[in-house]
Amino acid sequence: MAKYKPKYHSQDKGVTAKKHLGQHFLKDDTVAIRIADCLSYKGYYQVLEIGPGTGVLTKHVIRKDIKVTALELDSESVIYLKHSFPIEHAKIVNENTFQVIEADFLKKDLKEIYGDGSFAIIGNFPYNISTQIVFKTIENRDQIPEFGGMFQKEVAKRICAPHGSKTYGILSVLAQAYYHADYLFTVGPEVFNPPPKVDSGVLILTRKADYDALPCSYSKLRQVVKLAFQQRRKTLRNSLKTMNLPDQMREKEIFNLRPEQISVEMFVGLVQEIEQYV
Repeated sequence: MAKYKPKYHSQDKGVTAKKHLGQHFLKDDTVAIRIADCLSYKGYYQVLEIGPGTGVLTKHVIRKDIKVTALELDSESVIYLKHSFPIEHAKIVNENTFQVIEADFLKKDLKEIYGDGSFAIIGNFPYNISTQIVFKTIENRDQIPEFGGMFQKEVAKRICAPHGSKTYGILSVLAQAYYHADYLFTVGPEVFNPPPKVDSGVLILTRKADYDALPCSYSKLRQVVKLAFQQRRKTLRNSLKTMNLPDQMREKEIFNLRPEQISVEMFVGLVQEIEQYV
């Protein structure tokens, strides 16, 4: 006999959590307020919320006197956000403070929404695309001074990990090359519907003042860091072998190190030097 699998509805809002979208609806207002408070709301006038679901976080961000664009892929959530949510929160929701766009963040051209303007990103991010969300944010760093929200705890810890730690990796280096990364707090499964099987973590990325002055390209930095961490137990001399670097470069001390021993600044300096040869 097949095991019964319950359908999780977000309270009485008629929106069902869908496993293939990685949905776990936040239901705790206290947590939502803490997430909304993680952004400074300075230097920009708009916020993009990814995967707002039923607006538990959204309403607290709108109260910051800022315009929120809710980017949602789930059609049930879109219907709720366009019709019921504005009625339930009529005092704060209007065309100047809120809009809903049905789209996939990973596929959406953000310039269609913001042009060349600045905006922050916030959200209770779907676990199944959370790392891709960070990569796209880094690629659009010129427009995104702040990024805050909730991830699976281990992913959030990885993004904020210092060099030398076991969790330090590709995400750590690339995010921290352009942003200050701070892990804020941990959230248990009980604040979600349905509850995930793991803890979640909230972080904030604040763009560095000199983010656009890095002496190397993002594409080459990503290539080198990815190659290094694909074989994280090996030294750079082995993991970067396919790049065919000059022998005199490969004799430098940094090539005796494993990737987790190399700081963000050291990676940037290495890539700067590599770009002179490759």
